[in-house]
Amino acid sequence: MCRIVLEHGAKPRDCEKEFIPDMAKQYGFQYELVQYKWPRWLHQQTEKQRIIWGYKILFLDVLFPLAVDKILFVDADQIVRTDLKELRDFDLEGAPYGYTPFCESRREMDGYRFWNALYVVDLKKFRKIAAGDRLRGQYQGLSQDPNSLSNLDQDLPNNMIHQVPIKSLPQEWLWCETWCDDSSKRSAKTIDLCNNPMTKEPKLQAAVRIVAEWTDYDQEIKRLQTRVQGKANDSTETPRGTDPHIEL
Repeated sequence: MCRIVLEHGAKPRDCEKEFIPDMAKQYGFQYELVQYKWPRWLHQQTEKQRIIWGYKILFLDVLFPLAVDKILFVDADQIVRTDLKELRDFDLEGAPYGYTPFCESRREMDGYRFWNALYVVDLKKFRKIAAGDRLRGQYQGLSQDPNSLSNLDQDLPNNMIHQVPIKSLPQEWLWCETWCDDSSKRSAKTIDLCNNPMTKEPKLQAAVRIVAEWTDYDQEIKRLQTRVQGKANDSTETPRGTDPHIEL
């Protein structure tokens, strides 16, 4: 059994949560929302981004039901161009998880690089080697120093790579214009709208420019939202010829 986590650890807003059932009906997928309370004994994070990073990496062994064998993390701003079953079935060669390494073909971005967030986790292997306990133990020690773990979800796995091995996924599983040259885009299986620290271009603006199919996707979802909202409005209208204030 496999789960695909799309929310990048963040809580969906109420309006988004209300729209999920309509999307599931339209596109024929199943979904579940999971939550887990940060344990009191583990050093707390206060910044929202760092809390999200912590949930992504520290609680994989306890966040999901035991029946779930693998999980795929996909950024909310990532466009998938292939069947994710291929990634689910990818041989991690005994490692508990696999990350896609950074492109190195856009040399002007050297110095900005860090791990990015498309990865697959073999939860059976992860639990078998007690990877969660190891990561939490290392985090507890390092997180006391405010100067450590600046990119928590990347620095911690890198720091623990000899205890919790990482399998490198093929480069085509993560293409981002910021780090990858234009020629490699043709073979990309996913396109990530990651931030460009040099231009700081808004992501929705970048999506229209970079991803040919983005506008069609965006318009399709907007049409679905309009239909759903229209039905909701119709169901709340008072039938003609009736007075809601008349008592029976």
